[in-house]
Amino acid sequence: MRNPYLIVTLLEAFEWYDECLQLSMQSLGWPELSRSESMVMMHVQLNNVRPADIARSLRLTRQAVHHTIGALVDRGILELVDDPTDGRVRIVQLTELGRAMRRDARKIVNGLGKVLGDKIGDAEFEHLRSILQREWGPPVIVREGTGPGKKYQEDFASAEGASLKRNSRSGRGSKRGVRRKIS
Repeated sequence: MRNPYLIVTLLEAFEWYDECLQLSMQSLGWPELSRSESMVMMHVQLNNVRPADIARSLRLTRQAVHHTIGALVDRGILELVDDPTDGRVRIVQLTELGRAMRRDARKIVNGLGKVLGDKIGDAEFEHLRSILQREWGPPVIVREGTGPGKKYQEDFASAEGASLKRNSRSGRGSKRGVRRKIS
């Protein structure tokens, strides 16, 4: 039996698509991308080009995203340029090599749609696509369940405090090393 949770099914579907894309790209001679590099590339495709915005969307630290972007810059796929709307900020853009990579990726993704259509039926594939392309609206909070309770909230707070204390002793600053939401 498949997992009954839609979120797991969506993740499995995404991973299948991404794995097929990566293997297909490699078969053409393109370099292998890690999952995080692939995710950054998808955000650039969505015109989400500020590293801080990519980090916020992926719920990763800016440092982690800058590291991933740096690896793609080193390989000649991306470049960092000044934001024309805000000179204080650098944005990510595809290089000529990156644009060629994107062209092949688009062709492969279209081909994967045909493969999936053959597997599940063209009408089902188009129905699935139309459902997933609908506007879902902003994120919502669903208050089901009981939450961690007071004891666990205290455990979370003391664990974060210990992490802050450990980082300040190591000279890394009071908040570094603690994963937090980027505002």
